Amino acid sequence: MTTSYEQFLRQKVKLAPRSGFEVSLLEINPLLLGHQSAAVKWAVAGGRRALFEAFGLGTTIQQIEVLRLILSRAGGRGLIVAPLGVRQEFTRDAHTLATGDHPNITDEQREQLAAWIAKDPTRAPSIRFIRSVDEADETGLYITNYETVRDGKIDPADFTATSLDEASVLRSFGSKTYQVFLDLFQQVAYRFVATATPSPNRHKELIHYAGYLGIMDTGQALTRWFKRDPSKANNLTLHPHKEDEFWLWVSSWGLFLQRPSDLGFPDDGYDLPKVHIHYHEVATEWRPTVDRDGQVGMFSDAAMDLQSAAREKRKSLDARIRETASIVAAEPDEHWLIWHDQEAERHAIDKAIPGAVAVYGSQDLEEREQAIVDFSNGRIQHLAAKPVIAGSGCNFQRHCARAVFAGIGFKFNDFIQAIHRIVRFLQTRECHIHLVYADTEREVLRTLERKWRDHDATVKKMTDIIRKYGLNHAEMGQTLARSIGVERIEARGEGWLVANNDCVAECGRMVTDSVDLIVTSIPFSNHYEYTASYNDFGHTDGNDHFWAQMNYLTPELLRVLKPGRLACIHVKDRILFGSVTGAGAPTVSPFHAEAIFHYLRHGFDYMGMITVVTDVVRENNQTYRLGWTEQCKDGTKMGVGSPEYVILVRKPQSDRSRGYADTPVVKDKADYTRARWQVDAHALWRSSGNRLLTAEEMAQLPPDVLSRVFTEWSMAEIYDYEHHVRIGEELELRGALPAKFMSLAPGSHHPDVWHDVARMRTLNGEQTKRGLENHVCPLQFDIVDRLIRRYTNRGELVFDPFGGLFTVPYRALHLGRQGRASELNPGYFLDGVKYLEAKQREKAMPALFDFDDDMEASA
Repeated sequence: MTTSYEQFLRQKVKLAPRSGFEVSLLEINPLLLGHQSAAVKWAVAGGRRALFEAFGLGTTIQQIEVLRLILSRAGGRGLIVAPLGVRQEFTRDAHTLATGDHPNITDEQREQLAAWIAKDPTRAPSIRFIRSVDEADETGLYITNYETVRDGKIDPADFTATSLDEASVLRSFGSKTYQVFLDLFQQVAYRFVATATPSPNRHKELIHYAGYLGIMDTGQALTRWFKRDPSKANNLTLHPHKEDEFWLWVSSWGLFLQRPSDLGFPDDGYDLPKVHIHYHEVATEWRPTVDRDGQVGMFSDAAMDLQSAAREKRKSLDARIRETASIVAAEPDEHWLIWHDQEAERHAIDKAIPGAVAVYGSQDLEEREQAIVDFSNGRIQHLAAKPVIAGSGCNFQRHCARAVFAGIGFKFNDFIQAIHRIVRFLQTRECHIHLVYADTEREVLRTLERKWRDHDATVKKMTDIIRKYGLNHAEMGQTLARSIGVERIEARGEGWLVANNDCVAECGRMVTDSVDLIVTSIPFSNHYEYTASYNDFGHTDGNDHFWAQMNYLTPELLRVLKPGRLACIHVKDRILFGSVTGAGAPTVSPFHAEAIFHYLRHGFDYMGMITVVTDVVRENNQTYRLGWTEQCKDGTKMGVGSPEYVILVRKPQSDRSRGYADTPVVKDKADYTRARWQVDAHALWRSSGNRLLTAEEMAQLPPDVLSRVFTEWSMAEIYDYEHHVRIGEELELRGALPAKFMSLAPGSHHPDVWHDVARMRTLNGEQTKRGLENHVCPLQFDIVDRLIRRYTNRGELVFDPFGGLFTVPYRALHLGRQGRASELNPGYFLDGVKYLEAKQREKAMPALFDFDDDMEASA
């Protein structure tokens, strides 16, 4: 059955797939509270879900119950992976769920539990710690540490279902290990994550969780919701217009729960303790510093980055540890958590606070874990640790309500996790957090506090979504589907008509055989998204999905184009990163080739392709794939710069026995001379006699002049590769070779390879001047002008279905043609209309209009 365009768009709505089992509340352990049972039911139904719940809401018992229910359906064995020192929490909670043996459980609840288990004895959970799969039976629930999996002692593929407890701890292993670790679980059918603080401000971490759970490929998620910085690879920020959609999508697979009332349950017994933050600023001992130039520093610089922060920590070590010891000594009967970041701090704490037990990375795992367990149970009074070691998963609130940070840093997640070891639900006392920092670390403190505010704001956003939708995915999907469609707005003037509309719908309104030329830059698959609408062609999953949407547009383009006339399609190949494809090295997706065959399939004739060369240095700054250093390490990794292309396709003329269009584009030989034709057709350019400037002469020129002079010379002389390289090398020795753009670009000798496109001469330049949002893929004036002049007669109609800022109709008016376009983005539409109105006013002023070409030629 043929899918309608509207059905196709509705299928774009992305919520997490459901791959689990429906269970009734009667199957869930009766000891679980209302919010816990609701979360378990939701997670089991999803099959791959994340429990992002506030500290103390009970993710431990939820994980146990989720895996028990999954295994009761799917069979096999389950594995929980947890940080060091946490296994006793799972053992304790599993025992409670099986027996009701807990001081907070009433006799009535125990009787209810016993009757529930009597109906099916397998409902009583048990959990066992293992360090290898050989210690496990064929069925059952097991727990191990992250280190065991990381070191290859346990293969997650041997388990039916797994859950990562406090998965954020993985970041302390390093980003490479983090990615490898998550990949180990891809063969596990049912996967879960439970962490109280998933760092919602770290969007990429959330996306990695989605990739781990199999919700969406990480590369696809990054492309769908984040915009790229064109000057630097991997610098990603969330599109403002995609923010609500992004968080709705996250909420479809991740449960952000701050209080039971967020799901409509009472908050009885869930009151966070009052928290007192105490600030202790210590003076840094002044020591003269000498920089590389021999200049002596009079004052200590404020710590603004990781390097300077580490330097200031070393300088203030003694003062901070003295203050830390004084804080602990002031309340000698209290249990204290002493947080630090450096080994030097650990050794200093050991001397300043006798009796403090330290846990550290090189320590034996059993010894380290036992110390954490003993402090949790109150057998140790003072515990000193780094947040990356004991700051995740451990529950210390039973005996401790005091923590002191012997220093502060930029790592907010480690900081907030460490605080919530004691600041959590079920803490019965007020908590006191002491922050010790140097006077030169005030900026670090301000950064930490800003991240805390941002964190609270994002958590509130997630809480609002849960409060609004609950766990109702259908309602979330309906909300997202409302962004499908657009109310058409039309603007017109003398010789032009444009519409704010979906291009498929707009083409459907147009008369058959009414367009003389199509010039457009189609979206480069899902490389960019231009609007929040699902109508956006950039809002697709990949090339196949993009071309599937184009299948609705291209037949309309063929219909509206006059027989024998051309569609000029601007495209560019896609760079695929090795970390996403698994190829290891960056490769190229031949998007331009896919475009050619797409238009052939829809009845167009292929007429050829124009190549527009690009700046290889600038491209490398964007993709990091053509680096000089990497080329020197291994030349096989490096391909070539990725040019832009203009695909020329033609609607078949009515009379196939003759090659002429039904309405041919006629040129007067008096104006279009044989000489000009030869240049257009073959164009072998000869030297004018200008010589190559020496490196000394060229080094004195500004970079923009240097670029122009060199390109003009290369067009006049026989090309010499070695000479070209030597010029660059000599310029580099003199410090005159720019790193941000290619100053020695070779000129092209072929008319279909254009080197002289003024890449900054676009309507985007005007947008930048006016402080407006830039259109992310503007089409250059030079390209549009050449195509219009070559393939239309004066007075004919030029159409662009992806109008953007309406460059095509703008230039059509400028060249004495008519213009029409559609554009989905309302902001681009409104700005484009202003440009067209301004161009129309120019046409009413003969003096300016008549000399416009000459003015441009002299610019």
